[in-house]
Amino acid sequence: MSVTHEPVSHPYTGLILLSGLDSPGITEALFSALSPFAVTILDIEQMVIRDRLILTVLMSLNPNHAEAIESDLNECATSLEVDIAISFSHSNPESIGAKSGILYVTALGNPLKPSAIAAIAGEIAEQGGNIERIYRTASYPISAFEFVVSGSSQQKIRSALATVSVDQGVDIAVQRGGLMRWAKKLVLMDVDSTLIQQEVIELLAAKAGVEDQVRAITGAAMRGELDFAQSLEARVSLLKGLPASVIEEVREEISLTPGARTLVRTLQRLGHTVAVVTGGFIEVIEPLLKELGIDHYRANSLEIVDGVLTGKTTGEVVDRQGKATALRDFAALAGVSMEQTIAIGDGANDLDMIAAAGLGIAFNAKPAVRAAADSALNQPYLDGVLYLMGIAREDVEEADDQSRQA
Repeated sequence: MSVTHEPVSHPYTGLILLSGLDSPGITEALFSALSPFAVTILDIEQMVIRDRLILTVLMSLNPNHAEAIESDLNECATSLEVDIAISFSHSNPESIGAKSGILYVTALGNPLKPSAIAAIAGEIAEQGGNIERIYRTASYPISAFEFVVSGSSQQKIRSALATVSVDQGVDIAVQRGGLMRWAKKLVLMDVDSTLIQQEVIELLAAKAGVEDQVRAITGAAMRGELDFAQSLEARVSLLKGLPASVIEEVREEISLTPGARTLVRTLQRLGHTVAVVTGGFIEVIEPLLKELGIDHYRANSLEIVDGVLTGKTTGEVVDRQGKATALRDFAALAGVSMEQTIAIGDGANDLDMIAAAGLGIAFNAKPAVRAAADSALNQPYLDGVLYLMGIAREDVEEADDQSRQA
């Protein structure tokens, strides 16, 4: 006995696309025109770019009402002086619902050119991904756009876009969607050439007249050619005999990386924990960290006897492994999981903490660090980290305005 299966009947839907010059009352008028009908709204997307409105609406309806709805919408378009297009079809409800496996691809550049967007979109398509949405999160001092992507894996998209990032000169980050992206975070930063623009030990070396020797050792250590503890010992030994009074002079020469203050302030306002770990020296940076309201920090300490640097350090050396340990310790203090941590650094000494973090960010880093990190920022603005976290520039400015009014 054969069984005949009836074809599956999908809901009858209408897709409306409205475009035109923006003015108050357009959205209300459109939905007022739909109100007399037995219509259910399934999805809405609306945006305004340079006074130009684009509004899309997906609805389910009675097929017998389609002609009347289209007629009323055409009258609405005429009265509003906008363009309205509508298409009707039977749609699978599964294609309307929320999709799993969503990825966020963030592109940052100064400027972002059409060729870069084309290359990003092309690689996403090549990897089987579909761009669900694109929106701007910042327009200055850099441009930042977020692509919401479905249908592919994070690893495939990230690997494909790594080449685009280099070829097009843009920073690209690929992250999984879901609630964890918006959860409370611990953000741990390196100091030298990350939070600040200088290398503290080189500033001290300049006071001792050994800057060239120290810089050469620093460069080798940052490239991973020397063990950090050994390189630190070698560099600090060159500072022997330097009066401790130069520490105050060096503090005055330190300048924050552009965007650093905005990054720290915004994260703290949003309830995230900001921490610092460095192979530099606590005697130099501690006043700056206190000014920024950073409570969790770990650094090396210079040995000072009778007001003079001895050429040695005291206590346990904060090296590559020590930075990863600090990440775990600070995460425990903040009450967050390792998945909720972000580590930002630029040198080989940061590799372990970048690998251990939920999101590792290479900031104007050496090639080996960029290759190991989840994301790389090569723009000179540290607050670009906010855009990787899904925080828009408008949100930052609104928080600043509210703080000034308080």
